[in-house]
Amino acid sequence: MKEEQAIVLDYLSRGYSSSYTGEPIAQAVGTTRFTLLELVPRDGVFLSLRQQVYIGPDERKEVKFIKGRLEYAKLTNAARNELPLVIEETITANEAKYVEFFNKAGPISIRKHSLELLPSVGKKHMEAIVDERERKPFDSFKNLTERVNLMPNPVRVIQERVLEELQGNGIKYYIFTAPPKRDDAPRRYR
Repeated sequence: MKEEQAIVLDYLSRGYSSSYTGEPIAQAVGTTRFTLLELVPRDGVFLSLRQQVYIGPDERKEVKFIKGRLEYAKLTNAARNELPLVIEETITANEAKYVEFFNKAGPISIRKHSLELLPSVGKKHMEAIVDERERKPFDSFKNLTERVNLMPNPVRVIQERVLEELQGNGIKYYIFTAPPKRDDAPRRYR
């Protein structure tokens, strides 16, 4: 699933300091799978922080092309500071999608359930979530926290998991983000 919208995390009007071309670059995160991307804006276009831009296959107004995927380690400090806030806003704006995860998540192995991959959700929380959703599916985050005793903030839990997945660090299962690309060859998407 490709990203169609992205939110700008940082805009470098003269590019990276190490770049010899000096072409403007934006670091952004996709709104569907939280894919970290490098975007090259159209000539004369200035992008602002947290601006949502179209990056889909049709004509793009602000973005000339997607330079490629970006590793978390290559984010600027400004982009790293913006990322948690943008993730939280994206989760909140798409609440139904993430509530559906709690309603449909299943086991990933004989010993592990995908709900247990979430920070602060252990076996007891997982069992309580599964028991409650069998009675009646959850319809909001508020409904989830009211029905499951001592349930941590679902938005914060998903946000933490997304950040873990983006950072990599030996993550075996990817729930909310696209796994990192396998080869190191740079790709250009026009």
